Amino acid sequence: MSTKVLEAIHINKYFHTEQTQHVLKDITFSINTGDFTAVIGKSGCGKSTLLYILSTMDTDYEGDLLIDGQAMRMKSELELARVRNEKIGFVFQFHYLLNEFSVLRNVMVPGLKLGKYPEKELEHRAMEKLKIFGIENQALKKPNQLSGGEKQRVAIARALINDPILIMGDEPTGNLDKKNGEIVFDLFKKLASEYHQTLLIVTHDQEFAKATDRIIEMEDGRILTS
Repeated sequence: MSTKVLEAIHINKYFHTEQTQHVLKDITFSINTGDFTAVIGKSGCGKSTLLYILSTMDTDYEGDLLIDGQAMRMKSELELARVRNEKIGFVFQFHYLLNEFSVLRNVMVPGLKLGKYPEKELEHRAMEKLKIFGIENQALKKPNQLSGGEKQRVAIARALINDPILIMGDEPTGNLDKKNGEIVFDLFKKLASEYHQTLLIVTHDQEFAKATDRIIEMEDGRILTS
């Protein structure tokens, strides 16, 4: 039975500058286990603002956000940081890998931060994640020795290290050429179909979005279709 991983309930967001802007308007939807969902819409429609709220980074909104059945509204910053580290894996347009560390160590970083597993076990887990993406032979290299597509695969492996219930992506193929973009898409598809990983990906790439299981289309701060 599918369970709700994330629920957005009547979320409204305002920017208070010289004039008050209503940037997210009554956003309500849910994401179930194993869903591979794309959020699309023109620049300025509110996609990234929404992702920022759903990832618990922005707490200044009206409405409710539930992750794994837990309300996020009343949690402290420390509690939210733990939710982010334990339950959400992030993949961005830029990989944000640390060149002073090996690929293996980069994948381990969120796990070291969470402190749930001993370092030796984390090392083993990191290698297992790299194997999923066929880059275990790059484990001891530094990120600056990898291609752009390989770096993004390492970034996805890093996002998985704490076994999150949800992977959130912000334009994860936006910095890649067509071929590498397709490779990364196929990896996301594999995570959803073989590993029942839940994915919520903001993208401008229409082809990417069309090949996902579900599209949430936004326009002017509202959801048009979901």
